[in-house]
Parts: sequence; C-alpha cells; structure tokens
Amino acid sequence: MSNKVAKLTLDGSAEPIDLPVLSGTLGPDVVDVGGLTAKGYFTYDPGFMSTAACESAITYIDGGKGVLLHRGYPIDQLAEHSDFLETCFLLLNGELPSTSEKEEFTNSIRYHTMVHEQVYEFFKGFPRDAHPMAIMVGVVGALSAFYHDALDITNAEHRKLAAHRLIAKIPTLAAMCYKHSIGQPFMYPRNDFSYSENFLHMMFNTPCEEAKVSPILAKAMDVIFLLHADHEQNASTSTVRLAGSTGTNPYACISSGIAALWGPAHGGANEAVLNMLYEIEDESRIEEFIARAKDKNDPFRLMGFGHRVYKNFDPRAKVMRKICDEVLDDLGVENDPLFRIARRLEKIALEDEYFIERKLYPNVDFYSGIILQAIGIPSSMFTVIFSLGRTPGWISHWNEMISQPYKIGRPRQLYKGSTQRDYPKK
Repeated sequence: MSNKVAKLTLDGSAEPIDLPVLSGTLGPDVVDVGGLTAKGYFTYDPGFMSTAACESAITYIDGGKGVLLHRGYPIDQLAEHSDFLETCFLLLNGELPSTSEKEEFTNSIRYHTMVHEQVYEFFKGFPRDAHPMAIMVGVVGALSAFYHDALDITNAEHRKLAAHRLIAKIPTLAAMCYKHSIGQPFMYPRNDFSYSENFLHMMFNTPCEEAKVSPILAKAMDVIFLLHADHEQNASTSTVRLAGSTGTNPYACISSGIAALWGPAHGGANEAVLNMLYEIEDESRIEEFIARAKDKNDPFRLMGFGHRVYKNFDPRAKVMRKICDEVLDDLGVENDPLFRIARRLEKIALEDEYFIERKLYPNVDFYSGIILQAIGIPSSMFTVIFSLGRTPGWISHWNEMISQPYKIGRPRQLYKGSTQRDYPKK
C-alpha cells in the first residue's frame, strides 16, 4: 500500500480533493477515485481503459514488455513444463499442486466429464446449422438446472465443485456442438484419456470406429487450452465478474462470459485469420495484399498480426509457433496452399521493416487458427475452443471475487440527453 496522495484541483473549488494512490506488487500505481462521489463527481472512462475495477492476484500482464504471468509464473515456462489441468489448479488455488493434489484434481475433473442424459435432449431443439456458440451459451447456462444441489455461492465447497464441473463438462458440451452440426452421434467421454485426448476423441471418433488420438495433436490442443486459460480483466472476464457481482450462480456467469467472447472483436480473431487466408487465396497474391495492408486508405487489414495489449511480441505466440511446426509436420500438410500462404506471411512480418517498426508480429491467434484448421476443426468451432480454454480463468476470477467482500457492479454515465420536460397536454 502506497502512502502517496494525488490532489485533484477543480476550477472554483475552495481546496483540492485528496485521492489515495494504491500500489500493487507489479504494475503502475492506481489512483483511488472512490471518494469523488461524496464530493459530487465521478470519473469518465469509456471502455474502462484507465480504470481498475477490482483487485486480483491471478494474472499479470505487461504489454510493453511482452510479459504474461499466471500467479507469478511466466506463460512460456508453464507451456513448457506444466499442462492445462495443472495450470487450472494454479489459477484456482494460487499455487502449483503437489503430486497428490494434482492426482486428486485430475481425477475429479475426469469423473465429472459426463453430462446429465437430459442435456442431450437440449440439442434436439437447435437447428443443425445453429452457430456452436449460440448452443454453448444456452446449454452452459442450463447446467444450473441440473446441478442445483451445490449452488450456495457462499459455500467454498460448492464453489469448488461448480468449478470442477465446469472445467470437466465444457469440453463434452463443445464436442457435442460439433457432432450436432454434422449429424453424427455424440461420443461419451472416456476416463482412461487425458483431458485433451478426451476432447479430440469426442470430436472425431464415432461408435463405428474409435481411432487412436495422436499424442502430438493432443499435446497441441493441451497447449492451446493452456495459452488461453486466462488473460486478466478482458471483456469476457469482466462480464463474468459483473454478472457474478449480482450473486447469480456460476453457470450463468460462465454463460455470460461465453456470450461476451462470441463477439468478433474479442474471441473471433483466429477465425478472422482463416478468412483472411482464404481471401488471399494464392501465394501469387501475397504481395498485393501486403501492399494493401500498408495503405492506410485501404480497409484491408492483416489479421493475426500485432496485439491490442502486447506492444511487443505476444509471449504466447512464441510457444504456439513451435507447436504449429510440430502439428504441420506430423500431419504432413506443409505443402497445403493455405499453410504455404500463412508461412509466407509470417516470414514477411518477421523481416519487413514496415511490420518490425510497428511491432506487428504474428500473435497467438495467427498460429492457433492454423493449428486448428490443420487438425480438422472447422472455423465455426474456433471460439468454442477459446471458451473451453478460458473457462478456468473465468471461474477463478469469479471465485476470487465471491471469496472476498465485493460490491454489485454499477458503472455510472455522463448523461447527454434531454433535461426534464413536461408531457404535452392534449
């Protein structure tokens, strides 16, 4: 806690207003403006770009330096030495698990992967061509109807059980969305598979034939989930916290996060990368599109390059690039026209001064889109994969907030409408 005080002087005010300055363990100091309301003022910050709405000990980002820490651990170290479920435990509990804790946590997730049989009936009400995210918003929110035995959010054990159920069941629901869209029967999860193996099994196997899941593809999926596990106070995480501040149940909160992630400005970036590659269509047209990207008067933008938060290299992209190489090599698709375009774009972005000066490096979405496409996951499922990976982050932030004293979210506004006026007499 800092002892510094900021003084705000307003025209016509007799004396300045003292505002406490707070310090975190990392990052810039924060001016506490809570006392302004008593003085008849509040702040104006569209998009909350300069506002800390909460205290959190889960994730820290320094976009200028390309740093992403989960509970203090760098993302590249977690991707190299940890796995998705261990990272889930870390996000939820604050520390890495012991051997016995990890085994207990993994078993808990494994034995919660099945969903209630009546959930299968939900899918019959959705058209085959319904967007998978539309289905996810509905079925995840509906889980509260089946698991109302543990919905006391003031009970730590209930919160823990809800967290485990969500992390375990969302891959099952995600795979069901895909199977529903292609008219294939749903596949039950298997307790002898790892988390990512289970997901690929439920996605691509059928009752007629259960093929062995490639360990390289399973590892790639695990890393994709891990790299998306949390990203601080983004739009969907803030949505989960805001919904949770009303005291609603965790399933409704996560459903609200999925709805926020569905927006193309948030969760649709890797799908946009694929659409861009399809638009370029052929290697011979790359220079044409590069020129268009450099032309500020042309609406075309190269998707998957640069990042709103990271003003340097996206630390997740370095890990994803290595996984991308392994997947393409394992599948033998290096000569696929789409992937040749992607490789050429990557090379240009890493060597062209225009991109280097502006720090427009390939980001995590550029590589994840290529990987998912190579594995055979359709672009309509990309945001579903994102929501699957982000679930532990959402539920960790929800649990952190509910575990402490909190207030219901209530942003203010700068009113610019009509002043009071009387209804016209007839």
